Amino acid sequence: EEIERETAYPDGKVEKVLKNGSHLIFFPNGTWKKVGSDGKTITITFFNGDVKQVMPDQTIIYYYADAKTTHTTYSDGLEVLQFSNGQIEKHYPDGKKEITFPDQTIKNLFTDGQEESIFPDGTIVRIQRDGSKTIEFNNGQRELHTLQFKRREYPDGTVKTVYANGQQETKYVSGRVRVKDKDGNIIMDTKL
Repeated sequence: EEIERETAYPDGKVEKVLKNGSHLIFFPNGTWKKVGSDGKTITITFFNGDVKQVMPDQTIIYYYADAKTTHTTYSDGLEVLQFSNGQIEKHYPDGKKEITFPDQTIKNLFTDGQEESIFPDGTIVRIQRDGSKTIEFNNGQRELHTLQFKRREYPDGTVKTVYANGQQETKYVSGRVRVKDKDGNIIMDTKL
């Protein structure tokens, strides 16, 4: 691009105004700045390789060279971080965070302390503020984990519960209930 004028400043800074209206400013430490002809598009390339871009809509894109990470901040407050391993994090203005891992697992962190993870196979894990966990498997089974018990619900209606003391209770859709002690000995079975 053709240079219209060039100015050297006493502090070592050099400014070049291009015929298309863009400005290039070179700093003594190796950092340089380009202001687009619109005056709103700004790119700063730092001496360490980092690059900051300010777009006309006020979106800011910052590339961290050492970490190979891009941090984009949109004018509505959404922040998106893209890591070199393929992980993507979205930080929403309301405090919610969504993380997409390289294996395409998606984890949502909600402002009320709840978490939700969606795995590539369709399994969904939800963790409540109290620490209880619900797991929905892609085969239709569902598990609930609390401090008191772990319960698995099967698509046929069977429900198996293992209590903190090791006791197991299985309720079948037929109405049958079988209870085992912590050692696996049957202590009750209502065969119908």
